Amino acid sequence: MTGYGRGDREKDGIRFIVEIRSVNHRFLEIMVRLPSGWMMMEDPVKKAVQSVVKRGRVDVFVTLETGDREQTAEVDWQLAQSIVHTVREMNQRLGLSGEPTAMDLLQMPQVWTLREREIEPEHHQSLLLEAVHEACEALLRMRQREGQALAEDLAHRIGNLSRLVDQIRKRAPVVVEEYRTRLRQRLNEFLSEVNIDEDRLLMEAAIFADKSDIQEELTRLESHARQFLHSLSSNEPVGRRLDFLLQEMNREVNTIGSKSGDRLINSWVVECKSELEKMKEQVQNIE
Repeated sequence: MTGYGRGDREKDGIRFIVEIRSVNHRFLEIMVRLPSGWMMMEDPVKKAVQSVVKRGRVDVFVTLETGDREQTAEVDWQLAQSIVHTVREMNQRLGLSGEPTAMDLLQMPQVWTLREREIEPEHHQSLLLEAVHEACEALLRMRQREGQALAEDLAHRIGNLSRLVDQIRKRAPVVVEEYRTRLRQRLNEFLSEVNIDEDRLLMEAAIFADKSDIQEELTRLESHARQFLHSLSSNEPVGRRLDFLLQEMNREVNTIGSKSGDRLINSWVVECKSELEKMKEQVQNIE
């Protein structure tokens, strides 16, 4: 299921911005992109995401902003002492005077540098995870809204399927009666001078009815449809269950189509398959 969530947390000049994007995927795959030096947080971030996402490809982007950090001066004392010693030796050899001052040394970039205070990840892990949880909650809300829309669409299609099944159920006994009528008419045409054995006629109709009986398939199909509809209201991940039920419903519809030689029933079977195919596409988006 697609979705997006953003988390933003700041404390003591340290700011974490976390963005999470999810797209449809058969399994759960999480990719985390962290700032340099923060790879030790990959597993905690993945666990936080796994608490709200069970299926899909999820990309997590973590941005670290530090603002104006405290700076400290670092002096290469060994180099400074070496320079002073060298100046004194030059004065002595060349007959010069004067001592190098601290300001003289500060003019030399090799002697000292300004460094920003290092950020120690272990002191800011909780702040990062707060931003991750905020992003996860936003992602979950968006996925829930999409899930609700998908559930409504699937429920509507189950309703369409149920109406088609009801039409097929009503039509099935009519097909047997029409077969018996056609059989009688054909026998009358070819055997107009021979009395028709009613028992034999009933037997032929019964054989046809047995071969084309689809009541069991219709009953199972209706049962699967009810289970499917019930699963849509579950708070647990149901994507795999819905996919399984769709496979079973498609199996029953195919059997109905192969058993029935009735043009009208077969047209409804085609409509059933169309609804199931559309539902299958939608179920791929459900966790």
